Amino acid sequence: MGKLTDLINLAQQRAAALGLPYAGALTPAEAHDLLRLAPGARLVDVRTRAEWDWVGRVPGAVEIEWNRYPGGARNENFLVELKRQVDPGVPVLFLCRSGGRSDGAARLAAEGGYGSAYNILEGFEGDRDASGQRGKVGGWRHAGLPWQQG
Repeated sequence: MGKLTDLINLAQQRAAALGLPYAGALTPAEAHDLLRLAPGARLVDVRTRAEWDWVGRVPGAVEIEWNRYPGGARNENFLVELKRQVDPGVPVLFLCRSGGRSDGAARLAAEGGYGSAYNILEGFEGDRDASGQRGKVGGWRHAGLPWQQG
């Protein structure tokens, strides 16, 4: 089997083991590989505008807030915005700060007809370390994957 097939199988096995209603769950490095190997695959960053501006962006990502900034209210138009920007027939990988909001986005996308919705575990910043700081344990940035700060 090829690397892409192996990645998809691994992500599907994780989803089954965790009882997830979407296609799969990937580590940041696996997600980056899938994006390189799957033509048309899209990364959707569901963090807030403030996070994109102040913490960092993934080049080429589609940016759709899951929760609105400021205030934190849920973006009721999330699925509409997603369908406007991302074809439901391609693999779509959701990213947030640490994997929680992106799980919600992957669940909603799967309900909305996205058969290849994936959550990126660990998110952009990863979990907090013993000092309560993010960016040092797991996450897209910590894995050395492409990102830029504004």
